[in-house]
Amino acid sequence: MKILVDTNVVLDVLCDREKFADDSTRVIQFCEANLVSGSIYAMSVPNIVYIMRRELDPEAIETICLYLSLIFSIESLTSKDLRKAAQMRNKDFEDSLQIVCAEKISADYIVTRNIKDFALSKVPVITPAEFLNIMQKENDNN
Repeated sequence: MKILVDTNVVLDVLCDREKFADDSTRVIQFCEANLVSGSIYAMSVPNIVYIMRRELDPEAIETICLYLSLIFSIESLTSKDLRKAAQMRNKDFEDSLQIVCAEKISADYIVTRNIKDFALSKVPVITPAEFLNIMQKENDNN
């Protein structure tokens, strides 16, 4: 199974966001253990660093980049992706880029807490909790 992990799921873990960190951590652990093929969009990395900028020094930024590159396939951002996302005319351009990336890599799912902003996605969009339920069902069937 191939999943595109949205920026908010990674931030849940890195920022230890109460209510969300547990499920998001488990999603990332599935990627880390290579039980699923996890990808993030290249654009997510600078967004994560920007959001966490007050908490990060250059050493921490290097650590986060290494951590992310060891766990996830980091998918490139191209000018074609930018054009395709702009043509979607979605209110959230960043989410449009995530959709474009998920389609480009033939992801089975986009894992995000922000389901409503992915209404234009052809790739199924699920929450971390829904992803964990799918994985549990697959495990029960094996």
